[in-house]
Order: sequence, then C-alpha cells, then structure tokens
Amino acid sequence: MAPRRMETKPVIFFLKMLLLLYSFIFWVTGVVLLVVGLWWKFMLGPYMLLISNSPSNAPYALAGTGAAIILFGLFGCVATLKGRPWMLKLYALFLSLVFITELIAGISGFIFRHEIKGTFLTSFSQAVMWYNGYDERSMAVDGVQRTLKCCGVHNYTSWFSSVTFPVSGIPASCCATFTECSGADLKNATLAPRKVYRQGCYELVVSFIESNMGIIAGVTFGVAFSQVVGVSLACCLSHLINTNQYEMV
Repeated sequence: MAPRRMETKPVIFFLKMLLLLYSFIFWVTGVVLLVVGLWWKFMLGPYMLLISNSPSNAPYALAGTGAAIILFGLFGCVATLKGRPWMLKLYALFLSLVFITELIAGISGFIFRHEIKGTFLTSFSQAVMWYNGYDERSMAVDGVQRTLKCCGVHNYTSWFSSVTFPVSGIPASCCATFTECSGADLKNATLAPRKVYRQGCYELVVSFIESNMGIIAGVTFGVAFSQVVGVSLACCLSHLINTNQYEMV
C-alpha cells in the first residue's frame, strides 16, 4: 500500500492548491458582493424608488450574501489546509446552496425582466406626475434626467400634465444647456422644447436593460456554475483524503 500512498500525496497536494486558489477567488467575489450591496443601499437607494413603490431588499440580500461568502471562503481555506473530510464536505454543501441560489436569482431576473420594465414605467410616470423637487423620488428623477440626458417619461411633454408644471414648469434637470435655461422659458410650453433634452428617459433605460441583459445573465450564470468547480474539488479532495487515511490504517 505504501507506493499507492506515495502516488496519492502529490495529487492531494495539487488539489489542495487548486482549492485554495478557488477559495481565494470565491472570497474575493464575497467582498465584491458586499461592497456592491452597500453601494446600492447608500448610493442607489433613491433610484430604486423609481423601479418599485416600496424600498427594495435587494441591497441587504447582496450584502448578506457577500458577508456569508466571505466567512465560508475563509472556512474553505481552513478546511483545505487542515484536510478534514467533514469540513470539506460542509464546504461543498455550502457551495451547492450558493449555486442553487444564484441560478434561481439569474433565471428569475431574466424571466421577469419585462415585469421590471412595466413597473419602472408606472413608478417613473407617477414620480413625474407628482414631482415636487425635494423628496427622494423627485431627486431621483432629476438624477436620471441629468445622467442620461433625457427628459420626462416618453419625452418632455410628460411634464405638461404634472402638478409642478403650472407652478415651476419643466425641471431644470431637463435643460440641455443649463446657462441658457431660465425659469420663464421652462414654464413656456412653446419655448421649453428648444431648451430641454428631446429624448424620454423610459426609452433609454429600457434600451440599456435590453442591451446589457445578455451580459448580466452570462456573468450571473458563469459565477453560478463556477461553484460546480469548487464542489467538485472539495468532494474529490475529501474522497482522496479519506481513501489515503483508510489505506494507512
């Protein structure tokens, strides 16, 4: 049995190195998810009100998943270094759960993307209709219009039926050139179209979603299926260590 054990040891060492490298990459993805979740919560929070009428739990889910991956990534490194089969099996089980969760999330997002666009249309239209210039949803509308260089839902005429138009006119965030926009111009339905962006925001957002959906889905499924590699490595290493220990008895 000694020659067999000598042949197995290099394989175990090689698998340990691969699993350590994988665990480090897995840990890094956890850090990325945690940072994205926190960034989403504190930087994109107002914009999410334009997609949903209620606060989204997605940032907490991302941050929580990231924190869990960080902990289990460290656990995977410890399990690999110690070479305990039960720890490796537990690590493989966690990776399997992560794989299933990411797969479900990716498929759900792809299937319900049209629902998301419909919800955005409704919420954004309401935000434009009841715009007041100072609440979170109004500031989010201003942010979208400035960033995307757009105006209104389908175009600038969306503002004509808003509650703010008779009082303040079209918001200054629609101005193509801020220095050439005056309050009087923005209240004038004839002059305002010459001063503001002509394209509506809804069309730009939908175009962005459609053009990037393939990339987002590909990255999501790619990350999900990478867990299969980790599960395979952990299970193979556990089996080899068990076999090697059995032969030594």
